[in-house]
Amino acid sequence: MTEGLMERQPAPGVVPTLPQTPSGRDPHAPGGRLPTTVPVWLWALPPVAVLALVFLYPLALVVHESLAPGAYAEVLASVSFREALVTTVWLAVASTAGCLVLGFVLALVIAFVPFPGGKAVSKFIDVFLSFPSFLITLALLFLYGTVGMANGIWTDVTGDPAGPFRFLSTPWGVLLAEITYFTPFVMRPLLAAFSQMETAQLEVASSLGARPLRIVRQVILPEALPALAAGGSLVLVMCLNEFGIVLFTGAKGVTTLPMLVYGKAILESDYAAACVVAVVNVALSVGLYVLYRGVSRRAGA
Repeated sequence: MTEGLMERQPAPGVVPTLPQTPSGRDPHAPGGRLPTTVPVWLWALPPVAVLALVFLYPLALVVHESLAPGAYAEVLASVSFREALVTTVWLAVASTAGCLVLGFVLALVIAFVPFPGGKAVSKFIDVFLSFPSFLITLALLFLYGTVGMANGIWTDVTGDPAGPFRFLSTPWGVLLAEITYFTPFVMRPLLAAFSQMETAQLEVASSLGARPLRIVRQVILPEALPALAAGGSLVLVMCLNEFGIVLFTGAKGVTTLPMLVYGKAILESDYAAACVVAVVNVALSVGLYVLYRGVSRRAGA
């Protein structure tokens, strides 16, 4: 008995080894794989089932409804669809361009220009991202609407029966509301990118006599391009699918693809046509996303 125990004891200077799994990993170590009798593919069934129930099944119903005889030919040939498609694209592109320019300038000021309350402003941007889009639109209506504060002040001062600010009911009002709401979505990745920049590069460029605009163009902007691409692509896709801003501004003659879906389904009860427009809108958004991923992969972003 004593000899058996002595044989099991490790030699001096030798560290005893713990039992390991067939893969060579300690089952008691963090991240170790515990033996199980349940097949691995069974663990994937619950999330796949939930995804299929809440997303894939409704999407399949929309696609199936859009395949009604003659639905695509009728919708794609209509003037209302073509006008809605053009309006959606130019509003999304113009809003994205405005958000990129304004977001880059504001992020530069917050990140590199010290001023009291700069950290509070940066934190407020995170809070702003949680606001619903219609809330910002309502705020603009209170300020520049037909009976808003700006028109009220104008009528009180001049005595005119109506104020001059009526642009919110035009495409320019929708454009202003979208730029106002979506600009923080560009600023957030930019501020994160600026926080990781080496200040030594800026100091060296400044010591060599470079002017601020040249520093921005040759030092800061190249570092910010991946963040601009990420924020801009997100804003572009969100603008293509924006519904609340266009609805709450009440802009006359501004019909985007989401608004056309609403009109066909709710106002006209033409569900086949509404599903066709919805499928086109989804395909456009997914296509832009795939294009962005391909460009960013080639650029190494």
